[in-house]
Amino acid sequence: DVLAPGKGKKCSLCTKILQQIKSMAGDNPDDDAVEAALNKVCQTVGKRLGRVCKKLVKKYRDDISEALQNGDLPQDTCAAIGLCKA
Repeated sequence: DVLAPGKGKKCSLCTKILQQIKSMAGDNPDDDAVEAALNKVCQTVGKRLGRVCKKLVKKYRDDISEALQNGDLPQDTCAAIGLCKA
């Protein structure tokens, strides 16, 4: 069920994007690595999701960056910004 808690489209897109950013930025990313990954990630999800991705990254850039540098899990980060159920 698409509307099941924590399994919505926004949630799965968020976790997918964060996993991509995490793998691009590496295990111990600095600001520049995170910034580069944030700028590049939306090109990897395709045109349709790209627009949503750009909005998400723009709106939550600081939260995503901080979470990556703290080593937070994508699911936890998406829950923290309200896109997944905790």
